[in-house]
Amino acid sequence: MSRRAGAMPGNSRRLPETEAVLEVRRAVRGWLADFETGDVAVALSGGADSLALTAAAVVEAAQVDALVVDHQLQAGSEKVAAEAAAAALALGCRSAHVLTVEVGADGGLEAAARAARYAALDGARGGLPVLLGHTLDDQAETVLLGLGRGSGGRSIQGMAAYVDPWGRPLLAVRRAVTRQLCVDIGLTPFEDPHNSAAEFTRVRLRNEVLPLLEEVLGGGVAGALARTAEQLRDDGAVLDELADELLRAASTGPASNGPTLSIETLATAPAALRRRAIRAWLLAGGAKALTNKHLQAVDELITAWRGQGGVAVGGGQPGRRLVAAREHGRLTLRLQGSGDT
Repeated sequence: MSRRAGAMPGNSRRLPETEAVLEVRRAVRGWLADFETGDVAVALSGGADSLALTAAAVVEAAQVDALVVDHQLQAGSEKVAAEAAAAALALGCRSAHVLTVEVGADGGLEAAARAARYAALDGARGGLPVLLGHTLDDQAETVLLGLGRGSGGRSIQGMAAYVDPWGRPLLAVRRAVTRQLCVDIGLTPFEDPHNSAAEFTRVRLRNEVLPLLEEVLGGGVAGALARTAEQLRDDGAVLDELADELLRAASTGPASNGPTLSIETLATAPAALRRRAIRAWLLAGGAKALTNKHLQAVDELITAWRGQGGVAVGGGQPGRRLVAAREHGRLTLRLQGSGDT
């Protein structure tokens, strides 16, 4: 039988020292050292990436808890989840928990499943960082998606190695390496049929767009996209620090209806910093699902004001909208109902 969930022979913490095993172990070891982490949880789907991550984490981390999310989107999903949990215990995890979720419809199937998954993982992690099996290939796909959406530099920075509580130790490891690790240690990963369903944009990027780019550009495209994301994250971190300084300088202090910003201070700042400061201010004030259209409209309250009214930025309450507006030389953010002026 396949050892998708079966026990590994011999000592579960002893892995053969193949090239793939050593590469994944080095990646996990480096991540644990960089972020000074001992005990971790691992999000385990039963696929090759998360199985390889779990196997390496069991060896490199102090203790590992496996969290298996059953999205209930396919017949027999409970069996797949149970087998993944059994594999985690066989590999040497301290515990393995199956988290059954209900996937809604908001934003489409992919977005809804992701929201349900992350909520379940966050609720079950017990204060531990959660390691995710995203690889260099996933990073390249994320950068391409951001490029296609044209949402600015932040959207093509890709995924970070750690944004509390989510850790991604394998961002420099190719997907082929995780598959080879599974072969090397005798595990048969679960092949999610959604990963080959052409109706999903990311699947078409993976199976059609990236291979074509690799062919046309002579290889190395996935690595180049991942390096681009890393460089943009470094640049973005510096810009964010400068934008925070601008935000502090522009702040006029807490007002009765919420914090306000000086129009004059913002108007004289470079556009890139001003928009980053506006974005941070809106998010801190409760704005949700900000788009470039929102940011552009709020920016025009500062730089192209012609008496226009406020800008609804999402994140309101039933019957009340969160609105950014220009008032007496200040940028304000407050909840407004239908009868407010």
